[in-house]
Amino acid sequence: MTTFEKLSAINVNNHVEKKKDLSYLSWAWAWSEVKKAFPDTRYDIKEIDYDEALGFMCHTSVTIEGETLDMWLPVMDGANKSMKKTEYTYETKYGQKTVEAATMFDINKTIMRCLVKNLAMFGLGIYIYAGEDLPETPPTPPKVVELSKLVQGTEAWSKVISYATANKNLGIATIVQQLSRKYVLDTETIAKIESEINPSLAAKPEHEPTPEIVVEGQVAQIKPSKKK
Repeated sequence: MTTFEKLSAINVNNHVEKKKDLSYLSWAWAWSEVKKAFPDTRYDIKEIDYDEALGFMCHTSVTIEGETLDMWLPVMDGANKSMKKTEYTYETKYGQKTVEAATMFDINKTIMRCLVKNLAMFGLGIYIYAGEDLPETPPTPPKVVELSKLVQGTEAWSKVISYATANKNLGIATIVQQLSRKYVLDTETIAKIESEINPSLAAKPEHEPTPEIVVEGQVAQIKPSKKK
C-alpha cells in the first residue's frame, strides 16, 4: 500500500472543525496520525512572503518516505480576507468592512493550517478539500459464485426436474439459463433434463433428431437440427 493510499483511507470526520463554509482539521491530530503511520516524517517552515497588495503567504514542506511536497496558504481573517501589515477597509453590500492588521498569532495559526493542507497532499483528509463527506474506499471485489455439479439421482436433481417441469412453458433455453446460475451444465445433462420434462422426445425416430443444445459460458443456445 502506498503512502497516499494508507493516509487517504483514514476517516478524519470526527476531528474536523467547521468555520463558515470552510472545514479545518486539527493540526495536532493530523500530525499525530501521520507520525504514527510514518515515524520518520518531518516538516519545514519556509520563509513567509509578503506583498503590499496581496498580504502574507505562509509556506511549508513535508517529507514522508523520501518524498517532499510543498504547500502555501495566505493569512486570512474570519471573513477569509487577506491580512496585511496594516488594517484596511473594503466595501460590501452591507457597508464598509475592516480587516485588522495581521499579528504573529494569525501568522502562526496559518502556518499550522498550511501544514495540515500539506499533509493532505499525501492523502490525509484530502477528501475535505474535494468537498466530500467520506474517505474513498476500495471497490468491493465481485462475489465469485461456485457452481455445483448436477448429478442424476440426487436430491438436487429431483428439485431441478421439478422446477423444469413446472416451468416447461418457458422453453428449455430459458430453463437452462436459469439453472446455469447455480449448476455446471454440459450438453449431456441438458439433454437428460429435456427428456425428463418432454418424455415424447425419447420416442422420436432417428431421422427426426432433437435440436442440439449448447452451453456457451453457461448461457444456453439452441441450434436447429439439420435436415437429412
